[in-house]
Amino acid sequence: MLQHGPAKKVTIYVGEAVRHKHEPVYIAVLNYLFYHDVAGATVTRGAAGFGADHHLQMARFVETSLNLPVKIEFIETKEKADEILPKLLEIVEDGLVEIHDITIVKAGERSAPIAAAALTGKAKLMRIYMGEQDKWNDKRLYDAVLESLRAHDMAGATVYRGICGYGANSRIHKERRMSLSHDLPIMIAVVDQEARIREYLPVLERMLGDGLVALSDVDVIKYTHRLQDGTPKGMQR
Repeated sequence: MLQHGPAKKVTIYVGEAVRHKHEPVYIAVLNYLFYHDVAGATVTRGAAGFGADHHLQMARFVETSLNLPVKIEFIETKEKADEILPKLLEIVEDGLVEIHDITIVKAGERSAPIAAAALTGKAKLMRIYMGEQDKWNDKRLYDAVLESLRAHDMAGATVYRGICGYGANSRIHKERRMSLSHDLPIMIAVVDQEARIREYLPVLERMLGDGLVALSDVDVIKYTHRLQDGTPKGMQR
């Protein structure tokens, strides 16, 4: 929690259309800050501007696909800023990051925080079970967990939606053709190194109300992804 006294203000400037892992950089940065317990952050969108490429971008009523300037600002302790800065610089490959010394004269209070390396050989499979209608901070729980897993650099995760099932309350939930409001079972499967899974468990415990988490041993045979030119990672020359 921020307190009165010296602190750091971090400002990040990126283009609205610049992406990181198939999503806008400013969204990736905001998710990273949120799930790493930064006190708060603000994103603002400019009406016009230019950057290192010296290409002028300007909002016009008839244009909706622009690379307008976006600014992300947050204030944290020096220790926290130093901790998260290396990962932020990885996310913001095309942009500007600046840090200023500031003094906090009034700090607002908030509720208690919620407080891909190479993957081969022995690993852990984590299965997380929850209901489709479960919520966390006013968003769907499975969406929040998936974002949290990504922000913590888990190797990968998949969300499965069941067609029927029951849990600890022994109530059967079944998909019905004419029903749009049901609480079907959701399972998220995560595979990563055991140490990384164990490190993430306290975060998951604070997010998950009703549900089940199970771990099992797995052998990773292959873990790779294709680059934009179709070449598997690790095979580019």
